[in-house]
Amino acid sequence: MSVDVLLHSIPPVLVYLLVGGVIGLESLGIPLPGELMLVGAALLSSRHELAVDPAGVALAAIIGAIIGDSIGYSIGRRFGMPLFDRLGRRFPNHFGPGHIAFAERSFGRWGTSAVFFGRFIALLRILAGPLAGALKMPYRHFLAANVLGAICWAGGTTALVYYAGVAAEHWLSRFSWVAMLIAVLGGLVATIALRGRIGAQIAEMNARYQEPDPVE
Repeated sequence: MSVDVLLHSIPPVLVYLLVGGVIGLESLGIPLPGELMLVGAALLSSRHELAVDPAGVALAAIIGAIIGDSIGYSIGRRFGMPLFDRLGRRFPNHFGPGHIAFAERSFGRWGTSAVFFGRFIALLRILAGPLAGALKMPYRHFLAANVLGAICWAGGTTALVYYAGVAAEHWLSRFSWVAMLIAVLGGLVATIALRGRIGAQIAEMNARYQEPDPVE
């Protein structure tokens, strides 16, 4: 079965459900590749012969992000900071002391804006909702930043990838998939570079937590 035949066999509603579901679970606090799912769906929508609508992709991502973050907020508010201690012991690569310290520092610096900007940073995208709830951020402030961040992130990413895909298909029709693959790889490289910088800060914070207390 060719790639084109396989793509034509995918119902658009399934694409929307997958985008909304994966992004919703990621926003709730489960480490999933929400951004990769969004980019892939936006690329599909740029193929005019397919029935996937870019507006549908963006809307599914926005709804998933808002609902997932709101559920994460409720969980964080209910269980508080001890929740992250338990998660850190079970999943140190995602919720270790350095990860939580980095997220807390971001909230301390940016306040409510951390929820908005966190939508664009993988680590904060996972932690923003639960941590905002645990830190007792007023829900109306959280919701406003959550909705605005979801619209800008999901809508902006979908539009950027969609128009890049359309341009690639127009100018390089024979090699459109190659061009789109290069665009995706470029985005991944930029994401990895950003994660590398954040990872270095997290590693430094983890090291501080692992240092033995000075003997008096």
